[in-house]
Amino acid sequence: MGRLIATVFCALVIWKLFRLNREGEGEVRTSKALWLPTFWLFISSSRNFSEWLHLAPGGGSQRYLEGSPLDRAVLSAVLAFGVIVLLGRARRTGMLLRSNLPILLFFLYCGTSAMWSDFPDVSFKRWFRALGDVVMVLIVLTDPDWVTALRRLFTRLGYVLIPVSILFDRYYPEYGRVFSHSGDPSWTGVATEKNALGVLSLVFGLAFLFYFLQIYREDKSPHRRGRLIAYGTIVAMAFYLLTGSKSATALASFFLAGVPMVLTFLFRWARKPAFVHAMVFGVLGVSISALFLNIGTGMLEEMGRDATLTGRTAIWHAALSLVQNPIVGMGFESFWVGPRYDEMATLTDMPLNQAHNGYIEVFLNLGWIGVALLALVLIAAYGRIVSALRRMTPVASLRLAYFMVAICQNFTEASFKMMHPAWIAFLIAAMAIPDAPRPDELPPLGLGHAGELAHAKPGATRIPVPAGRHNANPVSRKDLLRTRQS
Repeated sequence: MGRLIATVFCALVIWKLFRLNREGEGEVRTSKALWLPTFWLFISSSRNFSEWLHLAPGGGSQRYLEGSPLDRAVLSAVLAFGVIVLLGRARRTGMLLRSNLPILLFFLYCGTSAMWSDFPDVSFKRWFRALGDVVMVLIVLTDPDWVTALRRLFTRLGYVLIPVSILFDRYYPEYGRVFSHSGDPSWTGVATEKNALGVLSLVFGLAFLFYFLQIYREDKSPHRRGRLIAYGTIVAMAFYLLTGSKSATALASFFLAGVPMVLTFLFRWARKPAFVHAMVFGVLGVSISALFLNIGTGMLEEMGRDATLTGRTAIWHAALSLVQNPIVGMGFESFWVGPRYDEMATLTDMPLNQAHNGYIEVFLNLGWIGVALLALVLIAAYGRIVSALRRMTPVASLRLAYFMVAICQNFTEASFKMMHPAWIAFLIAAMAIPDAPRPDELPPLGLGHAGELAHAKPGATRIPVPAGRHNANPVSRKDLLRTRQS
């Protein structure tokens, strides 16, 4: 009886959150194609389609090697529809692709590496699925009003995944909990393990925190109070899941990314490049010192970690000892396949499918060339984000937060991976998002939005910027004119 009451209450909470989030008359409509990345991110943030239907194959290396035919069919269909959508937006898609050559180069090398993989068919299939992340991000960013599309992507999923995770954790332990080797239970929510739940809470918690600040500062509509309640509720729920999941990496990343996001959104002085550099490199210095230089070990102990990072250092040493070609790696997503999977299980006495360090994971699969290309993507992304903060373009502060998540979280988890919510969020942050419109394209204040990206001149990269209360960041017409003139 308690389960039934909790389930009904959860459904009512979700319904009420969507009701509170209503946007009122005259809100910009987004493309129906947005449901494709919504479904893709739903699967990436929770569990595979076959697992939701309890049709997943058996565990072990065989499952990791072959995957599920049902999942392949469903995701291939979604990817095919996504490509069709982008072909219909060929002009806007082409402009974005030309502006994101570092990302394209990285993915091109990932696909090429399948040629020297021990399992080229598996490597290529996974690379094909990894392209789906790019396709879905492009669908969002090529929407005529991508700022609204991005917000709706996160809110549609956050209002469902976060409350249902709490429901699973509290009332459906057979779905929302797993047991560790020591027999201690840990929360998983709608995900498959505690770190995945931590990442889900991290990604959506930061998004809802950003939108809460945005509505609090900018929106003066009659629906403002309801939307603040809805966003604030999800932030509180996400933090509850972060602490309950006991994912130290996700919890630390929430503060390491959230504080710079809040500062740069609220204060003009915090958006200056010098201060942004100081924040970013300060966070990196603290993280590296505590994790790898044995400086600040008390902080690690407070977070429930020891000097071995809960056995991660042993995993890194074992994995690096199996590297055969450090220049090009074993091929995209090929290291944890076949004999190496079994050998790692023997060396570490635990089943593993990742190195628990994103940089080492890239090195194992793609070698030093892959690491160099990833570094190029990170450097290009950072330069774009600093520029976006200086000009205060839409969601610039949220982009900084997701960049910080990617940098910090990959010290102890591997999230530079296909269909990983932190990786998808990073791609959104790293993309060369189209710029603000020219002064003659600006609409009257409070009326409509600035026109579609399709009207942009060839070779330019501009975005429609919602006007009035729907602006993504506190940027005035005067600021936009000054930006364009400079």
